[in-house]
Amino acid sequence: MDLKNKVAVISGGSKGIGKGIANRFAKAGANIVFTYLEGEENIDQIVEKIESYGVKCLAVKTDISNEDDVIHLVQSTKDTFGKMNILINNAGTIGNEMPISEMPTEEWDKVMNVDLRGVFLMCKYFIPLMEEQSVGKIINISSELSVKGRANFTHYTAAKGGVNSLTRSLALELAPNILVNTIAPGPIGTDMILADMEPEWIEKEKDIPLQRLGTVDEIAATALFLASDEGNFFCGQFISPNGGAIFI
Repeated sequence: MDLKNKVAVISGGSKGIGKGIANRFAKAGANIVFTYLEGEENIDQIVEKIESYGVKCLAVKTDISNEDDVIHLVQSTKDTFGKMNILINNAGTIGNEMPISEMPTEEWDKVMNVDLRGVFLMCKYFIPLMEEQSVGKIINISSELSVKGRANFTHYTAAKGGVNSLTRSLALELAPNILVNTIAPGPIGTDMILADMEPEWIEKEKDIPLQRLGTVDEIAATALFLASDEGNFFCGQFISPNGGAIFI
C-alpha cells in the first residue's frame, strides 16, 4: 500500500500506537508531522528513524486541547509541506480510575479536553487545509471500551464514545471527498503497558478469544489500509481490531 508524496499528521506520534503509525506510514512513503507533549529528549531520535525511510518529518510540541497550539501546528505543517492529506487523531489520555461519585470535575474535564475537544480542534483547523487537496482521510483512534464500557472509567469511555459519534457526523459532512473512519483498538501491548502494568492486569486483559494482547503493528496496519487507496470504500466506519474482546 502506497502513500508516496502524501503528508500525514499524527497526534501523539512519539510513542505507542501513534509512533507505530508514523513509522508504518513513513515506510509507505508518506511525509510525517507528529505531535508530542513530553519526552523531548527522544524526539530527534524518533525523527531520525522516520526520515531513514527517505521521507521528511516534522515534530511539533503541541497540547491538542489548546486552540492556539493547534493553530500553530497547522501553520507549521503548511509552512513546511504546503499541504496535508491524512489526519490521524491518536493523542489521548485514559485518566485515573475512580468511581464517578468520587471523580473531581477537573479529572473529567482533563480527559474530555484531550480525548474529545482535542479531536474537535484538530479536525476544525486541519480540514480546511485538507480541502485544498480536494480529497483526504481522517482516522480517529477510539477504543473498544467506548462500546463495551468499563467501571470507574466513565470519563474515558464517554469521551471515546463522543469520538465515535463525531466520526459518523463528520463522515456525512465531508464525504465523498474526505473519508472519515474510526479505529477502536482492543487491549494492545504498547511499551508503556508492558513496562508499567502489573502482570496480573496484563493476564486479565488477555482473557479474550485470541488469548493475547494485540500489537502496535496490527493497529498501524489497519490505519495504513484505511489511509491508502485500498480503503477508499470505507466511510463512517467503526473498525475494532480487538482479538474478539467485543463483537460489533
